[in-house]
Amino acid sequence: MFVLFVFVTAAVAASIASVTGFGIGSLLTPTLGVVTGTRVAVAAVAIPHFIGTAIRFWMLRASVDRQVLVRFGIASAAGGLTGALLHARLGSPWLNLVFGSLLIFVAISEFSGLARRMRFHGAVSLAAGALSGLLGGLVGNQGGIRSAALLGFEMPKQAFVATATAVGLVVDLVRLPVYLATDGPDVAQVWPLIAFATAGVVVGTLFGGRLLRRIPESRFRSIVAVILAALGVSMLAQALSPGV
Repeated sequence: MFVLFVFVTAAVAASIASVTGFGIGSLLTPTLGVVTGTRVAVAAVAIPHFIGTAIRFWMLRASVDRQVLVRFGIASAAGGLTGALLHARLGSPWLNLVFGSLLIFVAISEFSGLARRMRFHGAVSLAAGALSGLLGGLVGNQGGIRSAALLGFEMPKQAFVATATAVGLVVDLVRLPVYLATDGPDVAQVWPLIAFATAGVVVGTLFGGRLLRRIPESRFRSIVAVILAALGVSMLAQALSPGV
């Protein structure tokens, strides 16, 4: 029954990721973590995450905003790797508190109209990419903060998801070999869970691609903001839970 639950969770997470540019790690990591522990779950989820991201990138490759990818994406990937390296030393509940609060602020800014008056250009886009990557690497959830930062750019929905996916793929290409080198034996022991998770991610990614095309452009940013707010509340709950 648990492997079926993993499949369904992976499919739902991948569907969300196809609309927002993030979500697979946010839902799938704590699910696998129930039986594997967080460290092994992070490494194990990196495999279906990479496969889903690669499929999503191939589907949306023509819509990638190359200027944003270069200005924001490279800085975000570098910041993410730095944050991941610092995670073991600096990781603590207060980082989840900051992360969750920031996501909620971004969501409120989008609904209040403040976000539309703040746009990233030039050096600011580089700083936004580096900072979002650093924060995401520190808390182990780069996709959410990356999509939050990308709301600061004027992009239609297809370009938004495609560009977020392209950045995520770069990060996956770098981090996956590291995870396999450090946690390979532990990851191999849970291969059935990884197989079901990967199958769910593939199904969810294909379904989510169709769903994205059906979402009106006028509602897209609001949908992303709602999901960011939900992730932010979840992060705050984790940070404030006793014993965390």
